[in-house]
Amino acid sequence: MPTLPEQPHFRFIVGDMVFARETLMNDDGGVPDAAPGAVLAAARTRGVVVRVGHLEAEPRQTLYVVRFEDDAGVLGPPVGCLPEELTQEGA
Repeated sequence: MPTLPEQPHFRFIVGDMVFARETLMNDDGGVPDAAPGAVLAAARTRGVVVRVGHLEAEPRQTLYVVRFEDDAGVLGPPVGCLPEELTQEGA
């Protein structure tokens, strides 16, 4: 019987408030409606986790979808983040 891959441990859950550990950029142009090289979230920007999952090609790699606040406190578009890009330590 084949074994299933080990499920990743999720550090954050949907609804958790998080902060960008460092400035997140659209380096590869992979985020639709954002120019390549655009800032997606400045360091210490507050956001909320809206989805938790993993990369299809690497099931052990956790991926968080986060909506970060803009200067007016309005949540922006969803951004895919790796665990090491996020923290719960406030600004």
